[in-house]
Formats: sequence, C-alpha cells, structure tokens
Amino acid sequence: MTSILVACVGNIFNGDDAFGVEVARRLAQIRLPNGVRVIDFGIRGIDLTYALMDDYDAVILVDAAQRGEAPGAVSIVEPDRVDMDDPSPDDMALSPHDLDPAKVLRLASALGGSCQRVLLVACEPLALGGEEGVMGLSEPVAAAVGVAAETVEELIDAMMAAQPASRA
Repeated sequence: MTSILVACVGNIFNGDDAFGVEVARRLAQIRLPNGVRVIDFGIRGIDLTYALMDDYDAVILVDAAQRGEAPGAVSIVEPDRVDMDDPSPDDMALSPHDLDPAKVLRLASALGGSCQRVLLVACEPLALGGEEGVMGLSEPVAAAVGVAAETVEELIDAMMAAQPASRA
C-alpha cells in the first residue's frame, strides 16, 4: 500500500500564508484512501521534520508560495532532490515559530528521511499580512482553496493508481 502525507503549512496570522491551513480544513471534510494522512502543521517545522522521518512513499506539501504568478494561481512544483540532499549548517536549527519547507526537507533528508517523492501544491499569495499581520485569506486565494484541494485529490489518485499491484 502507498503511504502519502499531505502536509499543509502556514501561519493563520499572516493573511494568505494561511492557505495550507485552509486546504487542510477542506480535505478533512472528504474521505481519502487508506494510507493517506492530512496534517495541518501550521508553523510547526520541527513536527513536520519528525513526520518526514516516518517513511512515507510520497509527501504533498501545501503552502502559499511566491512564484511570480497571478494571485490565487495554483501550481504543482517538484523540488529538486539535489537541493533537499545538500543541507547547510543553518538547516540544522529550526525556529519553533517559523516553518521554511525547503529547510525542513533538507533537515529531514540529512537525518535519514527516505521519502522518495515530494510535491508542492503552491498558491500565489496576494497579501501576507506584513508586520502587523492580518487574519483571513484574500479573495483570489480563498477561491483557490477548492482548486488546491481537488489538485491534491488528483495527485493522490494518480499516486495510488501507480502503486504496484499486490501479489496474491
């Protein structure tokens, strides 16, 4: 059986950065296949690092990410394995109040995490709250929550369909 972690991240006090948290809430309302876990990690990078050590076959990260697209645009990104397998000394110290997905992936890899496939379902933010912070998603990002949830479901279905047939 394929095991998949859907790791949703974001800070609810920073506007569109809460995108991953809202996608986790949406995915919690549907039935997913056995072997799939959806976890809202919020800003808990240490917890995500430990979860990545649990030998999942695949991890789908869900997060707001500035990629130069129109606000609310959802994209799928496959991080370069070289980037994940080459941690710097700074990657070994995670902040308990911030979550940098790339840093977490590098640390998990350095600690022996063996996940074979990592995908990022990213949404282009409009506003990240600034120094004062802000609660709630902007209109285009709120509209993208359903699109991202459907994208995650499609990725899960494709990964499950690609698993080798079990031998009887």
